Amino acid sequence: MLVAIVAVALSAVWLAPRSAPAGSDQFSGASAYQYAEAQMSFGPRPTGSEANRRTGDYILDELGRSGWQTETQEFTYHGTLVRNIIGKNAIGQGPTVILGAHYDTRMRADRDPVNPEMPVPGANDGASGVAVLLELARSLRISRVHNEIWLAFFDAEDDGGISGWDWIVGSTYMAQHLSANPEAMILVDMIGDTDQQIYIDRNSDRRLSIQLFQIAADLGYEEHFVATPKHAMIDDHTPFALRGIPAVDLIDFDYPYWHTTADTIDKISAESLERVGRTFGAFLESPLTASAFLAEPRALLSCKSDNRAGRDATDISNPWPSFANSNT
Repeated sequence: MLVAIVAVALSAVWLAPRSAPAGSDQFSGASAYQYAEAQMSFGPRPTGSEANRRTGDYILDELGRSGWQTETQEFTYHGTLVRNIIGKNAIGQGPTVILGAHYDTRMRADRDPVNPEMPVPGANDGASGVAVLLELARSLRISRVHNEIWLAFFDAEDDGGISGWDWIVGSTYMAQHLSANPEAMILVDMIGDTDQQIYIDRNSDRRLSIQLFQIAADLGYEEHFVATPKHAMIDDHTPFALRGIPAVDLIDFDYPYWHTTADTIDKISAESLERVGRTFGAFLESPLTASAFLAEPRALLSCKSDNRAGRDATDISNPWPSFANSNT
């Protein structure tokens, strides 16, 4: 994950109970955790490394095993080969919905007080989001979905500020080279924390966020999907949002091991992965699906002020990387 803009005046969102949509009960947190372990077995996975390449091959293999059509986007950035991966299913079944996660890890643990030159292991910041998408690819009941589904695995997200690299390079490239006009894009990043608390991102589409947090509430996850806007993220959803695509970042940014060597497999849990995956499954398999957020939300909200602030402020005005060194 990336950076957050400081939030000054915040609002809490209170979600009314509603019957949970059918579906998603086949998503297994234990299985998702095994996908995370498999990624961690490759070691740190910075863009351009052999471990990164092996991870991408592993993702392609698992998508194929689960019956998803796959394609890749390869280009060079600062002389380094970058590879995005897309899995597609329910093709032609409705408007496209993209679910995304990054699979690269940061080349240096620059927030680590002891070993800032070491690479980040990337259990939560990298492997957790990919694990959710791979388990979703295995468990999603395609006959029940109402949208064409793309699972996007972004490379080159996490080396911003190192050696002249920008953030969100892979997702920016994908957003600039879309072959469809997605109805929605939802990102999962750093969602596996054992102390999971996912707040509403203030740079995400409000109505789509409300729908997702409502589904999580219906599933009994209110304690972990905290329906209060908090951080304002620049992340892999940002390039899609800048194109006018409703985009949401599901992220637990209050993670003390972010960009340190302590971001290891023991810091994530199967239970946390399962909550996110089952929320996704319910969203995709519901008759409402992504189209519901286009209508004004029903009486779901009441607001109150909250002066808690985000951290690591930055400027969202120009978050696009330059592809001057890219081969398209």
